[in-house]
Amino acid sequence: MAKPIELNNANFSAEVLEAKLPVLVDFWAPWCGPCRMMAPILEELAGELDGKVKIAKLNVDDPDHQALAARYGIQGIPDMKLFRGGEVIADFVGMRPKAYLLREIEESL
Repeated sequence: MAKPIELNNANFSAEVLEAKLPVLVDFWAPWCGPCRMMAPILEELAGELDGKVKIAKLNVDDPDHQALAARYGIQGIPDMKLFRGGEVIADFVGMRPKAYLLREIEESL
């Protein structure tokens, strides 16, 4: 079963911006309660959407990742951005139920 991809500065471009599939990127931090609540939902979606959408995570608390977080205007977390063709096509800030995310992702495709 597919798992969310752990993003970093070295793989962000290849995994997200140059990806053939749409990519849902979860900008999160370990201390964030709602982020931890989203983790199992994103794991389930990674399995269910395998081959259609990639699910990825970027820890914004890591000092090496703060430039990427700033580039995408991350001010509150969790902030999930759906990328297609290297562009953000949808944005979801805060805790979201699985059914909501699934519907929004499918409608955006």
